[in-house]
Order: sequence, then structure tokens, then C-alpha cells
Amino acid sequence: MLRRALAACALLVLPAGCDRLPGRPRPESRPVRPSAITDFATLYGKHCAGCHGGEGRPGAAVQLADPVYLAFADDMTLRSVTAQGIPDTAMPAFAKSAGGDLSDEQVEILVAGMRERWSRPGALGGSVPPVYASAPGDAGRGKAVYAEHCAECHGVEGMGGERGGAIVDGSYLALVSDQGLRTAIVVGRPAFGMPDWRGEVNGAPLSDDEVADLVAFLIAQRPAFPGQPYPPPATKGPNHG
Repeated sequence: MLRRALAACALLVLPAGCDRLPGRPRPESRPVRPSAITDFATLYGKHCAGCHGGEGRPGAAVQLADPVYLAFADDMTLRSVTAQGIPDTAMPAFAKSAGGDLSDEQVEILVAGMRERWSRPGALGGSVPPVYASAPGDAGRGKAVYAEHCAECHGVEGMGGERGGAIVDGSYLALVSDQGLRTAIVVGRPAFGMPDWRGEVNGAPLSDDEVADLVAFLIAQRPAFPGQPYPPPATKGPNHG
């Protein structure tokens, strides 16, 4: 009887000590299901930092940890771009509803986290930025805007200079959306020395119309067939030998 009682006690005690058995992972080291992650830093590091960089560390794409960008783009924009992505660019959709792996709650955590950590009251110093989205303007006028505001850094032909890279590079223009061009012009790339729309050439920032015209000029430089030096040959019809 005593032996049976001791065995029963051992069975009761064993579950309580299972987590301390040799080779068994501790609770804090067990993997968390992706859908259960609610930490902003973890979500941002996995899904955003590779392209957009982090605080004090720029990336290939526009820096999200930029108070000027966050003053330019509202929460609806941040939410939409994060969830739905941007078609025909390197920005993928992250929401489950659009084929990604983030829940609506996780998208909201990213938007709220960016706003909480990196927004700054008065980031624009009282200036009113151009509207976020607008149709491209006139490419001809945009060429003149480019010559006045951009050529000093990016070169007269846009092929780059001592202070700026090639802005008419076909690969770049094929990957960036029209809105991406507008965002870069308005927000700038401060980590690389590119000022925002308030660069104040001749004492004045770029106007809404000038931004739209400059976007149109850059769109006009985009190759018709990205990655191909020449258009494909025309297909011969039945009456063309």
C-alpha cells in the first residue's frame, strides 16, 4: 500500500515539474505563433525594417521613422499601404485579407507604433505640405522645375552628380510608383542629404503644382519596357510576308 501511495504522489508531482526536465524548453523560450505577436518592435523588425530601415538607420525605401513623412501621410494611408501594399512595386501586401500574414490587429499595432514612436509635434515648423496624393502635372513645366531645384545635385541630365544619384535610372523608375516619386519629392531622403519640398531654392519651397509637374517629368523618363533596351519586334501579319 505504501508503495502504491508513493507512486500516486509521484504522478501528481511530475506534471508540475515537467517544464524543468532536462532538454525541455522553458515557457519563455517556446516559439510564439506569428498570429499571436503583438509587440511593435518584433512586427516592425520582421516586416518593415528590411526596406524602410529604423530609427537612425535608413533603408532602400522611404524612412518610416521620419517625423516629416508621418506628418505627410495620415493613418488611413499608413494602414492602407501596410495592409494592401502597392501594386507593381516592391511593396507587398501584409494583411491576411490581401494574401499576407498579418491580422487586422497587427496592422493597427504597426500604424499606432510608428505614430507613437516617431511622430513629432511641430515637425513641419508650421509649414503646410502638398497634399499626399495628386495627379501628375505637366512634364514640360516639370523639366524646368527639375533644372531649377534638382539638377545641382542629380546632374543636368539626371544621371547623378557629386551630391545625388541618378534620378532617371530606368531600373529605379520601373520599381517606384508615381506616388512613390511624389512622396520622395515632398519628404526627401534626409539621411542621404536630400531635402524635403522646403529645400527653399530661391527662397521658396516647391508649390503643389511644381511637385505635380516634377512628378510628371520623372514619369516621362520611365522606360516603356523596363529591363529591355529595345521594344519587342512587331508580329508580322498575314499580309506582311
